[in-house]
Amino acid sequence: MKKYLALFLVTFMQCGYAAYPEKSIRLVVPFATGGTSEIVARSVAIGLTNALGQSVYVENKPGGAGNIAMEEVKRANPDGYTLMLGHVGTLAVNPALFGKKLPYDPNKDFAPITLVAKVPNVIAVSEKSAYKTIGEFVADAKKNPGKINYGSAGNGSAGHLAMEYFSSEAGIDLVHVPYKGSGPMLTDLIGGQIQATFNGLPSLMGQIKGSTLRPLAIGSAERSKILPKVPTLAESGYKGFETSQWYGIIAPAGTPRPIIDKLQKEIVKILQSKEDSSRMIEDGAILIGNTPEQFSSFIYGEQIRWGKVVQQAKITID
Repeated sequence: MKKYLALFLVTFMQCGYAAYPEKSIRLVVPFATGGTSEIVARSVAIGLTNALGQSVYVENKPGGAGNIAMEEVKRANPDGYTLMLGHVGTLAVNPALFGKKLPYDPNKDFAPITLVAKVPNVIAVSEKSAYKTIGEFVADAKKNPGKINYGSAGNGSAGHLAMEYFSSEAGIDLVHVPYKGSGPMLTDLIGGQIQATFNGLPSLMGQIKGSTLRPLAIGSAERSKILPKVPTLAESGYKGFETSQWYGIIAPAGTPRPIIDKLQKEIVKILQSKEDSSRMIEDGAILIGNTPEQFSSFIYGEQIRWGKVVQQAKITID
């Protein structure tokens, strides 16, 4: 009897969620428009809209190193109609940076759906810059401590952490200039108001292709297939150095498993489709698409890794 009751309940639940979605889905991005997060989020949103037959729209909600959006989404109804673009910063770095002041628990307040993509970070300068190599950049920084500015998408952003991590490894002192998103930061970088950035490759590719930015080095373990001539930092004298951004889709904790599974299945299809994922691939993203359990395990490992980086590099929110 218990066996049949359990089977009935499973069948009932599956039927109850079979009609999902019945209305538009909001995909919240915890950063301003114009960066790598925008490219990833919109690629997923367009693909899901086509697959699910309901509009999936992107809502940018920047501020507080992503904490404002994360706190809002954790309180949303866990019904599958509010999703979040999870990020290395909000899920792995912020716990180490903010500690007990963090207004959410990345492991308890959210349900992982799938890791979408890993994105190499690239140190880039204006094409007008005198720096031709990463060696020249570091040498000048050592001669002029505290005089070279670099920009990021904001305090606590992945670009901020990546450059602070590298500065610690290279033994240089740079001045961090936080912006409200990658868009305005790149405008000032091209214009010469700041001297460098260590940002996600997709957000830089347009300017690199347009010859307004010059990539000096890449933070991934291996060279990028779309920038094969740009050396990694590991091969530039910083053995073992690696830093990449990553993005995944998460939902408020308590979202029914049938909905989680449906979304995961459709997102994986999007990543396997050349048409739906072309923009991400063209801009250097490495597509993943794993299970909720694999994504959860990945997040935990990244929390440990970045916790050590924050502690060793003595990184603080300025």
